[in-house]
Amino acid sequence: LQRRPNMEGRMQILMIYGTIEGQTAKIAKFIAEDLQSAGHKVDLLDTDGIGQIDVKQADAVILAASVHERRHPKNFEASLIAHQAELAACPTLLLSVSLNAAFDEGRPEAAEYVEEMKMRTGLEPDAELLVAGAVRASQYDYFAMQVVQHVVMRGRDFDRSTQEHEFTDWEALATFVEAFLAS
Repeated sequence: LQRRPNMEGRMQILMIYGTIEGQTAKIAKFIAEDLQSAGHKVDLLDTDGIGQIDVKQADAVILAASVHERRHPKNFEASLIAHQAELAACPTLLLSVSLNAAFDEGRPEAAEYVEEMKMRTGLEPDAELLVAGAVRASQYDYFAMQVVQHVVMRGRDFDRSTQEHEFTDWEALATFVEAFLAS
């Protein structure tokens, strides 16, 4: 990847994310804080409620979105379509966040979500990472919890007594983002 480092050798990173239950927002904020502590400037944009996106000022773009019912958020995908040309001209990393990414047997299906989104949006990121999401039982009604337990988790083991269970591997995520920006 080619990048345009600014005068100090630091990068201007644009982080665009779409979240449903909050795990992807937590991931985006984690990455932004990590990059800022390394001296980079990060603009963090949630696709819910944003206006115009200025990709041209970025040295790299990191896209992060959660998956629900096999799809990334509609506003997120609409943003990708609206800025397709600008994103194609800038080094771009896609982080697709799902529970299926947490399990070896679920990773092929998680990869399908990304392929389907790329077909719908025309996005061709320079790098992609499937990121394990979280179970947020405190936000689910009875029906939603049954779907999570019997459809999404399909009998996979997790502690049902906790209101939240994160599967995200924070260290692996930080390492991957760092390697992407260094390439």
